[in-house]
Amino acid sequence: MNTDITASATPEYPVIDRNPPFTKVVSNFSVLDYFRFATITGVSVTVGYLSGIRPGIRGPSMVTGGLIGLMGGFMYAYQNSAGRLMGFFANDGEVEKYKKLKN
Repeated sequence: MNTDITASATPEYPVIDRNPPFTKVVSNFSVLDYFRFATITGVSVTVGYLSGIRPGIRGPSMVTGGLIGLMGGFMYAYQNSAGRLMGFFANDGEVEKYKKLKN
């Protein structure tokens, strides 16, 4: 079973790293990625709190919502960062950054 995404789709932008490791993807997070990560987490905490029907359940519901949002926000930021490195999303900033590092 081939799990390489590039086998089924052709990148539209310059490829920086075809198969980037976890550390490279996380270190490539942009300010917008962190903003989206924090926003998804914050909204999930709020929704978790408001979905607690009784006062005694609001705390655990808020924590659960926050954890779900934390994981979802991280995965969304990771997906965007990896997509830019692999050339599936616009990556002008990354191309310039990695050109400077090579020289």
